[in-house]
Amino acid sequence: MAKKAAKKATKKKATKKAAKKTAAPREVLVVASKVKEYIKALDLQSSADVVPALSDKIYAILDAAAERTKGNGRATVRPYDL
Repeated sequence: MAKKAAKKATKKKATKKAAKKTAAPREVLVVASKVKEYIKALDLQSSADVVPALSDKIYAILDAAAERTKGNGRATVRPYDL
């Protein structure tokens, strides 16, 4: 009975560690001034939410590329993974 409890405790710790690794706060991946400058050059205005939204899209693209890379048994993300 004690062995089962020890296994459960070890499994819970491993799950918590994995959750901590993936739950890191996300930083903005783009240069806000460059994004706004580009939009302005198109004779448009940008809302305050456009930079974080663009960053979220980039995270989604990178996450998908990482999954594709892992699925192909590689450790290097390449342009065709995007």
